[in-house]
Amino acid sequence: MPMPMPMMRRLLPALLLPLACVAAAQTPVQGTLELRWGDPAPGAVLPARFEASLVAADGRRLGLETGRARRAARDLYALAGRPVAASLEPAPWIGGLAPVDALVPADASAAAPAAVIGAQPWVTLLCKFADISAEPKALPYFGTMLSNSTGRLDHYWREVSYGKANVAGSSAYGWFTLPQPRSYYVPSGGSADLTKLFNDCTAAANATVNFAPFVGINTMYNGDLDGYAWGGGHYATLDGVSRVWYTTWEPPWGYANEAPLAHEMGHGFGLPHANNSDGDSDPYDNPWDVMSDAWHNAVSDTTYGTQPKHINTYSRDRLGWVDAARKWVVRGDGTQRGIVLDRASLAASANAQMIVVTLPSPEPAGHYYVIEARKRSGYYEANLAGDAVIVHEVNSAWSEPSRSIDADVPPANVSNNAGSMFVVGESWTAPGNLLKLSVTAATADGFVLNLRRGNVPDDTIFRHGYE
Repeated sequence: MPMPMPMMRRLLPALLLPLACVAAAQTPVQGTLELRWGDPAPGAVLPARFEASLVAADGRRLGLETGRARRAARDLYALAGRPVAASLEPAPWIGGLAPVDALVPADASAAAPAAVIGAQPWVTLLCKFADISAEPKALPYFGTMLSNSTGRLDHYWREVSYGKANVAGSSAYGWFTLPQPRSYYVPSGGSADLTKLFNDCTAAANATVNFAPFVGINTMYNGDLDGYAWGGGHYATLDGVSRVWYTTWEPPWGYANEAPLAHEMGHGFGLPHANNSDGDSDPYDNPWDVMSDAWHNAVSDTTYGTQPKHINTYSRDRLGWVDAARKWVVRGDGTQRGIVLDRASLAASANAQMIVVTLPSPEPAGHYYVIEARKRSGYYEANLAGDAVIVHEVNSAWSEPSRSIDADVPPANVSNNAGSMFVVGESWTAPGNLLKLSVTAATADGFVLNLRRGNVPDDTIFRHGYE
């Protein structure tokens, strides 16, 4: 929840304090919020990683305790890449990470996620460690990867965004040699130093590349990092431009497949992980979304490996890609029959593609349900688990804000099961009887639904706000 303006005004005068000034009680600081996600290689027994930092104008970073930061911001991911004001507990801090009591946008008008619209060109830099000579892929491989051919990433992002965003103008350069061996950047048994990797990779490319036209930087390495591919943001000044650059850090297994690269680019755009409803700590078990499970039910390409599926409509909406006419918000109790819901991948839909069902007080505004339709169609979605209505429960305070619902008891570990797919003749009722969904028919491009919100007779028409 955004901080009230009077409190904001009391906090802002102190925001010029440097990040090093952290010993006083309830220290207020300002900086740019930098978020990064680490995703392990397929089959690796490693947890997902997430880091949040405040970055001062001079580039100094202050790591934040992420659980506290999520609670303080209520929607931490909406603040990615933005100037923020934070109130911190006094040092010393366990693990060197600052506990956050309040976290708000420095500009109170910037509380919503930033839309990603229009050209979003990325530069891909190929960087090899000083002690590793291998060049796993030739330069043309990377140039083609971000092209507009079917299966390539400009084509993918155009399709996922309904034509609202693209990565046209992207380019690739390299291989550049880093000044240090791999052990300098990736200590034995430790985490990769992403800042050193970014700084040295961009410095090696600086004489060749003008960074000013780009908004994203893919850094590709010729050896493993720390068992992870990374994506998110990195604050830097390059060719006179100071900003949080969309950034990925990719080992060879990451760029051998397009799906994990699309996943990390999604983190660059500010998207968090998706999840399912099985209650475990694994965020990679929802194969309806490339921001969760990039590997199951995916198309494969002989050159570019596993191909990315689409993202869910919740994530599409966060990036500004769902037209208002295609998004229906249910705010009052009652029943609506015969809702035509087109598949989320349909670019020229004339019907709803995203249904948002709000929850009554005392549930916060950031807790609701999202309903969408998915069908095996086109190129990227051809290997989905089935044709079905998919329900996500959303809570902006969760580490993975959207979770696909599985009606099976217990829920499956990977939600490509029948319980995650609501098909013709099936119904699902949310806990507390707050929502009942019934799938009554299929259409060429989706399904027909009946929807009841609240504990009311099924023949009661929505009384308040069906937009």
